[in-house]
Amino acid sequence: MTGFATLVYKELLRFWKVSFQTMAAPVLTALLYLLIFAHALEGRVNVYREVSYTAFLVPGLVMMSVLQNAFANSSSSLIQSKIGGALVFVLLAPVSYLEFYCAYVLASMVRAMAVGLGVLAIAVFFVPLRLEAPMWMLAFALLGSALLGTLGLVAGIRAERFDQLAGFQNFVILPLTFLSGVFYSIHSLPEFWRELSHANPFFYMIDGFRYGFFGVSDVSPVVSLAVVGLSFVLLAAFTLWLLKRGYKLRG
Repeated sequence: MTGFATLVYKELLRFWKVSFQTMAAPVLTALLYLLIFAHALEGRVNVYREVSYTAFLVPGLVMMSVLQNAFANSSSSLIQSKIGGALVFVLLAPVSYLEFYCAYVLASMVRAMAVGLGVLAIAVFFVPLRLEAPMWMLAFALLGSALLGTLGLVAGIRAERFDQLAGFQNFVILPLTFLSGVFYSIHSLPEFWRELSHANPFFYMIDGFRYGFFGVSDVSPVVSLAVVGLSFVLLAAFTLWLLKRGYKLRG
């Protein structure tokens, strides 16, 4: 396991060395969303009974930060290694494709959870929060970050240039995140858009995570966890298959 531990350490050190960019900046971005949307919509939007809009907003922003940073960590690390020529040294090391996968995803989860905790720690200074089901919250945070860390690996494997990776993030990750119920409840949408939201796996991650705070959600947390869990298993199997083949990694 020496190779695996070394690769995990390398990935952790990579984002920690630029933590001002990889951790502080996402926390600041989420805080700006909180201040702007809370100021504009507090008192004008009712979502859950006895839950203010600002309180409703916080879990969504925390989970959005977790998902986006999990994806960004694995995808950016892999594409930088490919373009910079450093990936060959990882592939030559005695590290199996399973260890390769686990190291990248684990590092992505650590960064994602650190950013999420940072957003949450600052948000509690602006709005009181309660935790009705903390284990549900933790389950969705861990599973969601693992899923997006895996998706980041797929994007990093597939991309050959930074602009291709940016396109994936701007045209896939960002829309799916913003249309997942971060800023609203899907029950406020027209029927067509409400049904369409159920096809977005990001919705189940954010809705389930929000259940951990308030004990209420748009969809049963059991259903949400099943959808997220199945999505993770299928995507992880696909990613491991790509790594085993060496798709776009070995020359």
